[in-house]
Amino acid sequence: MKGWLVVNEFVKSDKFRELFEMLGAAAEKECIELEGISNADVWNKLALNGYDLKKTDRPDFVLFWDKDIKLAYELEREGLRLFNRAQAIADCDDKSLTYLKLKSSGIKQPHTFISPKKFHADGLLPEGLIKSAGDRLGFPLVLKECLGSFGAQVYLVDTPEALEKKIIETGERPYILQEYIAASKGRDTRLQVVGNEVVAAMKRYNENDFRANITNGGSMEAFEPSVEMKEMALEACHVLQLDFAGVDILFGADGPVLCEVNSNAHFKNLYDCTGINAAEYIIRHIKSSIC
Repeated sequence: MKGWLVVNEFVKSDKFRELFEMLGAAAEKECIELEGISNADVWNKLALNGYDLKKTDRPDFVLFWDKDIKLAYELEREGLRLFNRAQAIADCDDKSLTYLKLKSSGIKQPHTFISPKKFHADGLLPEGLIKSAGDRLGFPLVLKECLGSFGAQVYLVDTPEALEKKIIETGERPYILQEYIAASKGRDTRLQVVGNEVVAAMKRYNENDFRANITNGGSMEAFEPSVEMKEMALEACHVLQLDFAGVDILFGADGPVLCEVNSNAHFKNLYDCTGINAAEYIIRHIKSSIC
């Protein structure tokens, strides 16, 4: 069996390299030939073959570890099975789409406002938004740019004046406003889902930031999630049609609250924390799905 591991041409950090090496080693254990190939090289293959991969060696599957959504859709049009699928990646990449997809599922999420689409709107504010957000969400509240990773572009906003300033700073970039889950300040959980199973989990905590992300200086420890947390993570992945994901869950005052779903979650920290190698679960899931 042969697969492509599609990665981004312009991401060269050790953090990503370690992750890809773990996936490659897991594939080798399962006697799978996993070829690392950049999104730029795949686009080139498509162009050279007249956007018809039937003219070249086709992989049996694609492990798509990138957010080049247009490429993912094109590979699916070529008949290739992607892990994760293009639409699932797109829905997770945009926090507003994640919220909307899960809104009718019964999964508890923070109360959320979605920014209106803006064109050439630097310095302009949506009429009534700040008052509506304050009345519904209260202060402090959380502003998240819709596209962002590792806790970046996520801000805790304390006052209407600070919110107005931050919205102006976002320019035309889309964002969401969310209720601040104060009971979970500086702590959350990451559940790694593969297939229909929660394979590992850790608790993250940070005494110096409202965000718990390790990248922002947080710490981690192995964690046994509650049945309710596991059910929430599995249902979110089912609704979003994900083969695997990292699901972040907050500690709400009245029970767990879903924070985010990451279709291409980094699992090296999880491995360091728990000793559980999510790469092996992912590769076995792919193998069982293809065979």
